[in-house]
Amino acid sequence: MSIRDTIISQFQQVAEEQNRKLVPLRDDLLLLESGLDSLSFAVIVARLEDVLDLDPFTKSEAAPFPTTLGEFIGIYEGAAKE
Repeated sequence: MSIRDTIISQFQQVAEEQNRKLVPLRDDLLLLESGLDSLSFAVIVARLEDVLDLDPFTKSEAAPFPTTLGEFIGIYEGAAKE
């Protein structure tokens, strides 16, 4: 499974577990408008660290904070190449 597919899967799984209505996922979707809250994102990041063995947000203090789903995915894909 690709990094993109893994991230999308985690978004869907966490939304279902937390009974949140997830809007259609697309690259230009603002994360704040996804239907998830900060706890949801914390769970997603923690799970992605377990699944991908990667946490790009602690790798670098200068890591940018993503505002869209596409940026979020891009940060993970970029960190995987390093």
